Amino acid sequence: MDTSNMNADKVNLTYGFKIGAESAPVKVIEFINLACPYCKKWYFDTKDLLNEYVQEGKVQRVIKLFDKEKPSLKRGNVLHHHLDYKKPEEALMEIDYLLAHQNEWGMLGSHEEIAEYAVKKRGLTHQPNEIEINGILNETKEANVFFVPSVFIGDHIFDENISLEELKSIIDSEYEKNK
Repeated sequence: MDTSNMNADKVNLTYGFKIGAESAPVKVIEFINLACPYCKKWYFDTKDLLNEYVQEGKVQRVIKLFDKEKPSLKRGNVLHHHLDYKKPEEALMEIDYLLAHQNEWGMLGSHEEIAEYAVKKRGLTHQPNEIEINGILNETKEANVFFVPSVFIGDHIFDENISLEELKSIIDSEYEKNK
């Protein structure tokens, strides 16, 4: 992924699911789409490490669900509108489930069927997320974020193709700078 045109200075903490303490010195900002197989890879490859840092109070994750117009990702957009931004911990559990079951709901034929899956299978309701969704979309335009996943930690920008050792090194370095 070419990150040279992305502007980390335009990425902010205003919108997204905030997981972990506001006081955590390192912010891991993740632009993802629930229908993206690369986002699924990123999420599950890094889940344990990021959870450990969150529990230690070193990292706050800010997960930004990015509504993409790419046909293969529009199914994820439907689900984005069923997660409650006021309940980030519950949303994280749903994100975990939905990414793990991407092959199940991702094969449904229509957006209506996906919305029905969210309601009947997961007990979710359509949420008034327009402010958050539009805020994230505006942020992606400002920061030139076009790809998912796009992950920002300080000035570091990367996608799912990062080793755990490299990720750990970046977080540890940012922690030392910001603690």
